[in-house]
Amino acid sequence: MRWLAAWFLVLFGTAADAAPRDWVEKNKPALIREYLELLAIPNIASDIVDIRRNADHISAMMKRRGLAPRLLEGDDPKVPPLIYGEWRVPGAKRTLILYAHYDGQPVTPEAWKVTAPFTPRLMSDSPDRGGAEFGPPEPGSSVRDEWRIYARSASDDKAGVMAILAAVDALKAEKKRPGFNLKIVLEGEEEAGSPNLAGLLRRHKALLASDGWIIIDGPAHQSGPPQLALGVRGDVNVDVTVYGPVRPLHSGHYGNWAPNPAMMLAQLLASMKDANGRVTIAGFYDDVLPLSEAEKQAIAAVPAPDEALKRELALGWTEGGGATLTETIQLPSLNINGIRSADVGDKARNVVPTMATATLDLRLVMGNSPDRQVEKLIRHIRGQGFEVFDREPTLEERRRFGKVATVTRQPGYPAERTRIEHPLVRDLTAALRRETELAVLPSLGGSLPLYLIREELGAPTLTLGLWNHDNNQHAEDENIRLGHLWNGIAAVAAVMRMR
Repeated sequence: MRWLAAWFLVLFGTAADAAPRDWVEKNKPALIREYLELLAIPNIASDIVDIRRNADHISAMMKRRGLAPRLLEGDDPKVPPLIYGEWRVPGAKRTLILYAHYDGQPVTPEAWKVTAPFTPRLMSDSPDRGGAEFGPPEPGSSVRDEWRIYARSASDDKAGVMAILAAVDALKAEKKRPGFNLKIVLEGEEEAGSPNLAGLLRRHKALLASDGWIIIDGPAHQSGPPQLALGVRGDVNVDVTVYGPVRPLHSGHYGNWAPNPAMMLAQLLASMKDANGRVTIAGFYDDVLPLSEAEKQAIAAVPAPDEALKRELALGWTEGGGATLTETIQLPSLNINGIRSADVGDKARNVVPTMATATLDLRLVMGNSPDRQVEKLIRHIRGQGFEVFDREPTLEERRRFGKVATVTRQPGYPAERTRIEHPLVRDLTAALRRETELAVLPSLGGSLPLYLIREELGAPTLTLGLWNHDNNQHAEDENIRLGHLWNGIAAVAAVMRMR
């Protein structure tokens, strides 16, 4: 396959720049041990004690590499700090920031099957392919690309942290410097929605001045090569609760008489999408900023991964009405993250439950406003005959209005995108394409609050995705394939050499 050969070149370089490959090859066992140690520190953003342990540990890693680390604090000591480091280059014509985040998604330990979330485990492959556990390799021993490390944040996004720091090692082993003044910023609450990032950027604005940010986060494209995304989607989460009787009722005595909130919620949610998965909420797509012709051409140039993914995921059909995955992620979406009402399986009881709740994930593209999208959702729920509250209704309100729903939301944030004509896009794309095929897309499907960097610092952002697409990020048994980790380190070293 042509992209495999090209990917090998960007990851390991040509004969003229083989030093990063050689350094990675010689240091694989040591890198594995260092990474396992980092992954063993719990990193849920809401646990400030563990977040501080991570910050101190990573600062020590940076100090060993001569990056002059410091913690950029907020006004409140409970705010996870930004970890900052730098490598100044005399005569450099520009300054760029490489970003990753060191916090991870919350965990449900009982759902993890390969290992506990913060007990990193090295496996010879994924378990469904017969992978077996073994200990860290000894210095000088061989390491196979198919090996995987399982742990929370193994890919999202301590892999980004590790790749940046190891790439610094690779350059120093070459006795070379970056092609620009390098600043490193590592965030500690991205998975919590970055509620304090704006204040931290504002407080440390002078120190964080740059010509652009390169975000090391996210997977490679599903068709194989790394992906350079010009932007990311925005996001806002909404909880919708509907109500039935004030106490659980026997389903034999009261079923078909007392309204069942689980059924009401299922019907309400079903009204929000058609058979092809297109959102039917009025105006949901109206304010989408159209893609430029150059952005459409970039999408058309990327191989469609759909058929291979359908086989991998055992899917007989997909939403989108025939559009590819790459095309559909350029549109706003509505996803059900979860539904809860009473119990199921061996815990199920013959009841009409008292309430039912769904958490909805609304992804946003350029032109969408979190507030406007939520208002469209609320108008739709009202149109289905519900009285909508932003709090739990009183008993009198439940009696008066009959069909009642509570809608509450997280703050959310808009999408962000850098123009495809921007010089940083041109330079980074050219630097990578000298050595590899590269998927360049207007937007990732995932979300980051990158709009804050533009608003607070006036800097453009680009996102480089490098990790295996089957990494289970945000879910149980998150993992990283070691071949992708080595490739990512070499790719970040290539970014650092960009001029």
